Amino acid sequence: MPEAPNITEAQSAQSVSSEAPERIEKPSSTVDDSAANEPPAFKVYKPSSGSSFIPSTDLPDSYFNPTASDLKLAQTQLSARTQALTNAPLQLRTTREAAEKAKKERWPNTTIRVRFTDRTQLEKVFPSTDKIKSVYAFVRNSLREDVKPIKFILYQPPRRDLKVSDLKVKNLTLAELELAPSSVLLLRFEDESLNGSDVPAPLASDILALAESLPAPLSLEDTSSASQSSTKKVDKTLNGSAAGEKKIPKWLKLGKK
Repeated sequence: MPEAPNITEAQSAQSVSSEAPERIEKPSSTVDDSAANEPPAFKVYKPSSGSSFIPSTDLPDSYFNPTASDLKLAQTQLSARTQALTNAPLQLRTTREAAEKAKKERWPNTTIRVRFTDRTQLEKVFPSTDKIKSVYAFVRNSLREDVKPIKFILYQPPRRDLKVSDLKVKNLTLAELELAPSSVLLLRFEDESLNGSDVPAPLASDILALAESLPAPLSLEDTSSASQSSTKKVDKTLNGSAAGEKKIPKWLKLGKK
């Protein structure tokens, strides 16, 4: 009987691999398609006309006269602010650090809205621990290619420039710059030809394609109802504290009898 030929390990491995079914990998386009379907991480608002902010009805003269509740609310806010300013130098370092920590926990994110001269606005939410350079990078990446090399400054009126070159601004977080929880920053290019109110915002075409209208402002009735509810809360607090001062212990009542 002739002996069967020996099969080497390489040949056996080759035969096994040839019999095994081929593994088909999923195309990477599925991941890209899912990412493309996600909503953008920012918002673009179209220029708003100034007339949309003017009330359509004439306000009566009584609207501008403060009520007793308005005066109480203003006095309460003023006294609280005065007390905070008076006690600020007396706070210990641990107290200040605890207050800053509480502020960071309360506002972990900061909404920044950048307004161009034609009133087009870019809005994005940043972590409150980010620096101002993150906002500059976001705005620059949203500009047209021919405008990206042009320098610009983000500022708050009237004269607070938030320059990246300023060490007092560069090394501080958005929370430390007191921009949290939300702030509106204006933009000024070094090229004055881009700063006109009639000059469209030099944003990329794909960015402008996402522009939407600004949310409608609250009506007069909504604002008045909100103010009335807040003043009622203040009245209850003040009346409750006043009533608490007038309480008389029971043993004193018995003594009077």
